[in-house]
Amino acid sequence: MLKFFNTNQQSFLKKLDAILSKRKLEQKKRSVNIKKILLDVKNQGDKAIIKYELKFSKIKSKSKRLIFTKDEINKISKSIDKNLKKSIDLAYVRIKRFHSKQKFTSYRFIDNYKNNLSYKHTPIDKVGVYVPGGTASYPSTVLMNCIPAMVAGVKNIYLTTPAFGTKVNPAIVYAAKKCGVKEIYKTGGAQSIAGFTYGTKTFTKVDKIVGPGNAFVAAAKKEVYGDVGIDMVAGPSEVTIVADKYSNPTWIASDLIAQAEHDMFAQSILISNSKDLISSVNLKLKEQLHNLPKKKIASTSIKNYGLAIYANNQNKIIDSINTIAPEHLEIDFKDTKKILKKIKNAGSIFIGKFSPEAIGDYIAGPNHVLPTSGSAKFSSGLSVSDFLKRHSLIKITKTGIERLGPSVINLAQHENLDGHANSIKMRLKKEN
Repeated sequence: MLKFFNTNQQSFLKKLDAILSKRKLEQKKRSVNIKKILLDVKNQGDKAIIKYELKFSKIKSKSKRLIFTKDEINKISKSIDKNLKKSIDLAYVRIKRFHSKQKFTSYRFIDNYKNNLSYKHTPIDKVGVYVPGGTASYPSTVLMNCIPAMVAGVKNIYLTTPAFGTKVNPAIVYAAKKCGVKEIYKTGGAQSIAGFTYGTKTFTKVDKIVGPGNAFVAAAKKEVYGDVGIDMVAGPSEVTIVADKYSNPTWIASDLIAQAEHDMFAQSILISNSKDLISSVNLKLKEQLHNLPKKKIASTSIKNYGLAIYANNQNKIIDSINTIAPEHLEIDFKDTKKILKKIKNAGSIFIGKFSPEAIGDYIAGPNHVLPTSGSAKFSSGLSVSDFLKRHSLIKITKTGIERLGPSVINLAQHENLDGHANSIKMRLKKEN
């Protein structure tokens, strides 16, 4: 089942890094060329989007409408299962409450020369949210991407999900309506990313695009970055679980599978100081995979990318975690506090045996849009700050420019930027 590795092996961390790098390389090989799609949408607008929807969905749609009407949204929203509606409502409240605590206040600083220096925060004007459809149709994605934008003060949120000529998941429409989404489009793929980037007769041109998607969507987001902002280029999901002899192997196995069933390229890693636990978890994996609806996906993921790392001391455990920099990290360990203090690289951290990663996906409150493929070494999960712009405000006094100006002139001349120096000199000149 899980490939076994021992931290006592020579150059273990280098070997671990090589394994992780190999997975990244395999993901890059999955990348696709979508430049033609983007260019076609840029030049032809809705016509190109419809063309690619018909091509990739392999359906013959009678309707050419790319957007849900208000009547359609209201009707679809009412068709949602009552229990599911209650669950979405509860998740909405919890996620909004958590993100509302993320305060980003403006501040002002007045220096010795009475120069007024400050920061001001302004929400992004227009945001486009991509929500996968088909087999991976997640209303939780709507909540996790739209709510922090709402809290930040974004007034114009637009959403697209693959539903051209097909039925849409009512839960997605309901969640979007609840989040105050302005328009919901019926399309997916790179063509939707292009629609958001360049604008069409139907699609509103946005300032930033957020949300996960397949290889086509990821490639498109990467390509259009610069013309529009993006949240991140997310890879397949991952979890690393730190457990000891006191952990429940049945629970640990279920958490590993929970990630593995997302994608054949997902990665599930167990780190433990107990070889007996590792053996028990492997047995439980076999048992639980047997009846899993997504057995093929999960089994392939675990076979190709699943790892069991034996680490006989805490330093090796911590080094392994920081090398992996996992999207999700579960710590089910007796000495949790000691480990927690030294963790530098992780997306979301779940502490204790009653904190499975799955609860973070839906209802805990913190965002589930997280850095993958080791990018937790330099980035963070989606938050309110991703929907805010920060402006510097600089107001210099006469005294300020007199005291600071000569140093600016020295620095500018050192860099051979005489125009910069002159702009200061002009202000230091004594008027006749």
